[in-house]
Amino acid sequence: MKIDIERSRKPRIEMLPLIDIVFLLLVFFIYAMLSMAVHRGMPVNLPVSTAAEADKQLVVSVTVKADGTIFVDKEPVPLNRLADRLKGISRSGQQTGIQLFADRALSYQRLFHVLDQIREAGLSRISFQAERESSP
Repeated sequence: MKIDIERSRKPRIEMLPLIDIVFLLLVFFIYAMLSMAVHRGMPVNLPVSTAAEADKQLVVSVTVKADGTIFVDKEPVPLNRLADRLKGISRSGQQTGIQLFADRALSYQRLFHVLDQIREAGLSRISFQAERESSP
């Protein structure tokens, strides 16, 4: 009678499950970082849009509430000092962008006064912010 003696195999680490877990963790952390978008504006009732996306590369946040008060990065600024404040914030070597959060109840005239002050400061990259419209 012949007895088969199995040779002991060397233990090894399976790579495919390890790669799956690494990619799963990578996707999780990327999604977690993207969902932590920085919102430096004051809370206002934004208009809705079906194509609204936040532009995260802009650096200065200007918020105009329904009553006409203006905030630059959560600090109140009067309209006649807005251009000077934005000139002080903008960097000389870079093209500074503006995230403009305007309340939907704000009048066009007041909004255009704010836009004129932003243009007077020499800034032309303006991004109007809106909330994404919910699907019916």
